Formats: sequence, C-alpha cells, structure tokens
Amino acid sequence: MAEQLGSLSRTHTAGALRASDVGTDVVLLGWVHKVRDLGSLLFIDVRDRDGHTQVVVEGHDELLERAKRLRAEYVIAVTGRVERRSPETTNANAPTGQVEVRASSVRILNEARTPPFPITEDANVSEEVRLKYRYLDLRRPRLQTNIGLRHRITLALRNYFNDRGFWEIETPILTKSTPEGARDFLVPSRVHPGEFFALPQAPQIFK
Repeated sequence: MAEQLGSLSRTHTAGALRASDVGTDVVLLGWVHKVRDLGSLLFIDVRDRDGHTQVVVEGHDELLERAKRLRAEYVIAVTGRVERRSPETTNANAPTGQVEVRASSVRILNEARTPPFPITEDANVSEEVRLKYRYLDLRRPRLQTNIGLRHRITLALRNYFNDRGFWEIETPILTKSTPEGARDFLVPSRVHPGEFFALPQAPQIFK
C-alpha cells in the first residue's frame, strides 16, 4: 500500500553524499535499484538521476519487515543518518562509495511491477522492447545523461539570447496535414485555392 510523503522533503540527492556528510541526518527520495537481503540485515541501493546511495536496514523488526517488501523500481523515501563504510565494504568506483545511510524509516511512495528489463546501461534488451516501455528506458544512465545535456544546451541558448534582450515567442506553425488519428485544424490557403494548411498535432515533427 502506497504511503504519503507528508512533510518530508529531500535533503540530498542519491549521488551527493560524501565522507564529509558522515553524522548528517538526511532524507533521500528515489527508485529502488537493487535489494540485498541477508536475513536480519538488508541493503538497498537507492537511485535517482544524480546517482546511487547504499541504505542499510538493520535491527528494527517493523522497519525490516517493511523493507523486505521492496522490489526494483519501487519509489521510496528514506530517512536516516550518514555513516562511513568499513574499509572492506568501501566502493572506490562509486562517488558515494565511502558512505551509507543507516535507515530510521522507509516509506513506500509507489509500488511497481517487475520491470520488463533491468534499468542498467548493459541491459541486453531489443530496441522494440525499449521503445514499448520508453518511460522505463529513459531512466537508464546514458539516456539520463543525454536528457541532461539537451537541457543544459537549451538553457544556455535561452540565457544567451535573453541576456541580449531577445524575447522567446511561440506562434502557431502551419504545415502539411499528417496522417495521425486526431482531427486536423485546417486553414485554407489564400495563395492556392482549394488547398489547406494544418496546425501540427505534435511538436516532435520539428525536433
């Protein structure tokens, strides 16, 4: 059963925690990337677009029972304290590999069915399946990087022109009618009698 976020608010992204944050109380929001169940000890990899953080659940029967319900791509809110990992468990290949979050509470904000493919860069999945489940495919690291790059380029262009006094104005675009399911809004041509232009149904045509 999904829970409400309530008054909780994210304090850090999942890729932001470092050794300097040890001892800090944090709230993380993100997807469950992986769960490792060792009986009385549970490790949860929490993922958002910024990275991953390892969360540890131990010792609290009610909390542990709730954490054992977690599956891949569940959306959760974790409250806890940042601790330094022991030397033998430190992951030098991860930006957050020196720390972990000792959970004091876990809220399940949204459950998820088992994904048709793992949300990893090396997932061996056909393009047809990726496009069918595009909303999941867009969570993969490479596509997240591409989306972020596109955002920064667009933002830089807008800032460049805005700083020079330009305004961005969105006007209707007249184009040739396209064979889509929705009804076109037709505009008769004054230059070519009997011919019509159409307002585009989807801006993707021009991207």
